[in-house]
Amino acid sequence: MKISLVQFAPQLGQLQQNLNQIKDLIQTSDGQLFVLPELANSGYNFKNREEALGAAEKIENSIFLTELVKIAKDKNCLIVSGFCEREGGQLFNSAVLLGSNGVIGCYRKLHLFLNEKDIFTPGNLGLPVFDSKIGKIGMLVCFDWMFPEGWRKLALQGAQLIAHPSNLVLPYCQSVMPSYSLVNRCYIATANRIGSERDLTFTGQSVLTNPMGEVLLKGDTDKSQVLSAEIDLSLSDNKYITAKNDAFADRRSDVYGDLNPEND
Repeated sequence: MKISLVQFAPQLGQLQQNLNQIKDLIQTSDGQLFVLPELANSGYNFKNREEALGAAEKIENSIFLTELVKIAKDKNCLIVSGFCEREGGQLFNSAVLLGSNGVIGCYRKLHLFLNEKDIFTPGNLGLPVFDSKIGKIGMLVCFDWMFPEGWRKLALQGAQLIAHPSNLVLPYCQSVMPSYSLVNRCYIATANRIGSERDLTFTGQSVLTNPMGEVLLKGDTDKSQVLSAEIDLSLSDNKYITAKNDAFADRRSDVYGDLNPEND
């Protein structure tokens, strides 16, 4: 199957402009899965919670998600997008998995970065893995990269690919993705944004890594682009490092604990 990372610069509070950018970029690829950056509907660097509320939507009546579902239907593909989500009086920094029939699943960012703590509510949906027509997909958002437990738990639940919508600003974030892919034996698709908002500059360099820890795609630092590669998700089901070493079966959870959901 072909996966495509969509790298661009969402504009703060400009939903229609952001949709137009996404539509133009996605039309350049025939991928079966597209991964968009964090908060792709709204932009990122809000000055306060009120500004974020003005740019947020509810999942069930979102203009942004409705348009993405139309794209998914037209191209017979799946889309993962960062999403500024409003539910009641709460705001979540979310990622949504979409298909031709609508929303497949939602993940809400667990680990809030810097000023996000003044705006968003920490995620409350756990770490779900979703069955899709192409395979098992988990999601994390941006600063979740810092916490290895999330990657491991998704992999233990069978995630073959972890989609990672991001607005990365620190200079070393992308460098850990090959290691996380290798130790968890799964694909990681980090779609990062570019450009600047107020006092933040984003680092681009969207990256796709495979279960062997190899970098299959890496974007530019400052260019809107769609990066595509053919991948085989079944490779994520093989956890063997050598003929006698299964990366998951050899874990000593008796010593350092167990993240396996069956034992929670």
